[in-house]
Amino acid sequence: MPETPVSLLRAALATDATRPFTTFYDDATGERVELSVATFDNWVAKTANLLQDDLAAEPGQRVALLLPTHWQTQVWLAACWSVGLVVVPGGAPADADLVVSGPDTLDEARECAGERVALALRPMGARFAEAPEGFLDYAAEVAGHGDRFVPYVPPAADAPALDLGGRVHSAAELAAIGAEAAKDWGLGSGDRLLSTLPFTRESGLRAGLLAPLAASVPVVLCRNIERLDESALERRISTERVTRTITDSEG
Repeated sequence: MPETPVSLLRAALATDATRPFTTFYDDATGERVELSVATFDNWVAKTANLLQDDLAAEPGQRVALLLPTHWQTQVWLAACWSVGLVVVPGGAPADADLVVSGPDTLDEARECAGERVALALRPMGARFAEAPEGFLDYAAEVAGHGDRFVPYVPPAADAPALDLGGRVHSAAELAAIGAEAAKDWGLGSGDRLLSTLPFTRESGLRAGLLAPLAASVPVVLCRNIERLDESALERRISTERVTRTITDSEG
């Protein structure tokens, strides 16, 4: 069977569940979050269960993902693929079966006639002080779901998983894209990737999730990094033991 992002996450969990998977910085708020493979998988499972059980999401349905560079965006991508959904990063909510929105895109997200989920994107995955009208507050609902996920219908590796600007990729193609990027960037044991790129671009998907899964290396995601001066960025690269920084030109 061909690899998929979900099978690669399963392999990482079986190999070393305690190693770091993702480290997230928001330089507008000072937030830093580090998730191990096991913790990341736990979030993915809970989110997939929320999708399948509470939102009745079914394989092949389209999800407009209106989220910035963030660790919760990684979680939602992996959870959607676990269920067999087609993720449309930055997609039109009116054309989607359900929409997942951050706090800054709620007006746009209301164009979706289906289920609407809102993320506060507050430190430590905290909920909204008051849930936006017409939306499910993700943080308020997800914690009650199980830590293991079993799909009612296992997603096929050759089924559509991503629609990026009208270009559709299967789950198997996404794993292959990640493997190719990891090879091009020379990623291997002991490496650690840093990315600031948005998940609305293939380069951001490669650097922020697909290549780290393929190479089984941690990734450091940075939001609002333009607030850092050069010396502060160099300190972060040193502190986080980053061996490869992916820029627009490299992505």
